[in-house]
Amino acid sequence: MKITDSLLRSFKVARTYRLNSDKVNCVDYSSNGENFVSSSNDDCILLFDIQEGKPVSSLYSKKYGVDLIRFTHGEAQNVVFSSNKLDDTIRYLSLTDNKFIRYFPGHAARVTALSMSPVDETFISSSLDKTIRIWDLRAPNCQGLTDPLGKPVCSFDPDGLVFAAGVESQAVKLYDTRAFDKGPFACFDVRLNRVCDWTGLKFSNDGKLILICTNGGAVRILNAFSGSVLHTFTGYNNSKGVSLEASFTPDSQFVMIGSEDGRVHVWSTESGMKVAVLDGKHPGPINALQFNPRYMTFATACANTSFWLPCIDDS
Repeated sequence: MKITDSLLRSFKVARTYRLNSDKVNCVDYSSNGENFVSSSNDDCILLFDIQEGKPVSSLYSKKYGVDLIRFTHGEAQNVVFSSNKLDDTIRYLSLTDNKFIRYFPGHAARVTALSMSPVDETFISSSLDKTIRIWDLRAPNCQGLTDPLGKPVCSFDPDGLVFAAGVESQAVKLYDTRAFDKGPFACFDVRLNRVCDWTGLKFSNDGKLILICTNGGAVRILNAFSGSVLHTFTGYNNSKGVSLEASFTPDSQFVMIGSEDGRVHVWSTESGMKVAVLDGKHPGPINALQFNPRYMTFATACANTSFWLPCIDDS
């Protein structure tokens, strides 16, 4: 099934879960699309089975809290997560037996991004300590560190060959994963004409676009090769400076973002035109939004988590 403007406009909330007592910080789908995990400010990690459409387990990280969370490469039962209590160590957790597999200490301030390599056991993290660290899931020691000269957010490209750093909310730097110690091979100045912080970077699945998420009322997409700004998307509510997650659809043709008023806004990456506004009836700002990499469904979360499906009229 092809993702089109009209298909996106047909999406409705199929199921909503009210299992968290505080806001959801982060969500992630496993690479096969069959599992979904969320982390919340109430210290809870929830695992969902997407085929069954229901939660299968809940774990608590009362001691460390849980902020950003990601499934590990090719896995649907192991995650890495950053903490929002005690310290800024990254933790590697088995969801099946609720045991820590490994700790990754090193960051000295809040972790701002976690990105898993799509090809191997490597992952990267950025922090308010102004460093980006490269890790291997099999070893507790940091495999490498780069200082991008400012507060960073970071992400791998879909081939795992390059990673991007958004630095000090004004520049995007590209690094060769195998030679990051040589510094960036490209740097693009991308200032927004509004006061806001960059809260995330994402590559499109085709590797041609970079999406910049902010805590202002704008998201921006760039040409990943030239750094030129293709579109700036505005016109959604974010008056309180909330970190709202934007996401590409898997075909790279659309960008979606939740808003403060519980709606989802969708734009075409080609034309830059808004193609849909969907009402998720979320009582709070939609902090987290991700499209399933394999199935025609996406998830949104405030303190509630909603799963959406297209409503196709057979007539």
